Amino acid sequence: MEKTKLKILTFVGYYLPGYKSGGPIRTIANMVDRLGDEFEFKIVNADRDSGDEKPYPKIDANNWDRVGNADVFYMSPKKRSLMDFRKLLCSAEYDVLYLNSFFSPHFTIKPLLLRRLRLIPAKPLILAPRGEFSPGALGLKSLKKRVYLWAVKAFGLYRGVVWQASSEHEEADIRRWFGKDVQVEVAPDIPPAVHSADELPPEKVKRKGCLKIIFLSRISRKKNLDGALKMLKGLNGEVQFNIYGPMEDKSYWAECQKIIGDLPENIKVKYCGSVEHDKVGTVMREHDIFLFPTLGENFGHVILEALCAGCPILISDQTPWRALEEKGVGWDLPLSKPEMFREVLQRCVDMNNEEYVKWSERAREYGLGVTKDDGVVEQNRELFLSHES
Repeated sequence: MEKTKLKILTFVGYYLPGYKSGGPIRTIANMVDRLGDEFEFKIVNADRDSGDEKPYPKIDANNWDRVGNADVFYMSPKKRSLMDFRKLLCSAEYDVLYLNSFFSPHFTIKPLLLRRLRLIPAKPLILAPRGEFSPGALGLKSLKKRVYLWAVKAFGLYRGVVWQASSEHEEADIRRWFGKDVQVEVAPDIPPAVHSADELPPEKVKRKGCLKIIFLSRISRKKNLDGALKMLKGLNGEVQFNIYGPMEDKSYWAECQKIIGDLPENIKVKYCGSVEHDKVGTVMREHDIFLFPTLGENFGHVILEALCAGCPILISDQTPWRALEEKGVGWDLPLSKPEMFREVLQRCVDMNNEEYVKWSERAREYGLGVTKDDGVVEQNRELFLSHES
């Protein structure tokens, strides 16, 4: 008799066809793509993309839809009361409850509150905070977040939770707040499957004295676009800095525009809007380097996408991507030393095509090697199998 598939009820703020919230969508989509034949995924998320006022077209909101290898429930804003969540959690058939945020008021806090009040079936619960405990992330709206942390610990809202950390760094962040005795399993974010088209080398020529830089992420303080813009000041040569990503924080963007206005004429800055996920690789290939001095990432799918596109990376040391210069694929530098970022950027401006091609090829080979690591898939498989009810 065929073994019944493990049923994983997954809550995440946004899912396909959304793309504006970045990493968590890619993480769950890759997981479903790589493990959907073994596990039965049921995904509950918003009926619209991050920041959008209108729902996705052609979806049946507040009902289960089949999307790829998963059943997906698109929840409308009017159907997100505590009792709506209770009804869903009591009617859905599942073995493991899987939450993908620590601070999400709807898609984490409400299921946890129902669990704490014993108003839903008792099931194993795995929670992935997705980098929300990094110092950079907690530094934003820090008072509000710390008050919440104190309150939920006092109430026991997270008692008995199995924590998923995407790296040893995130494991340390979790234990810093919830103690050394909590159960933490390290299972890195699953990279996408590699397709033959992804393995083609980029066709571009790097001109000495010129540099085409890309910043691709949400326009929000955590991603540190203002820091990236300040690093451009003082560069010699012809520099084009293209910004891609959804406008999440308009007041923050206004601050960035003031910095742009003070940059010298040899540095051109252009905001290019959002990019749908299937076009990210193409856009990356059109640039010489990916500049991303983020305040904190638990994984950083966009970093991997840049590498696979043969675009060397210049990032902060607040991600799991480390020792990049030793590998010859990029640089991971401390945010406290912006002059080091500027020195690397100037080195890239001055780089000729022959040297640049070597960096680009090494970046692509390294990125593709990461996507082919089946060990990461196995760690995620074991995460669920070891905690089934």
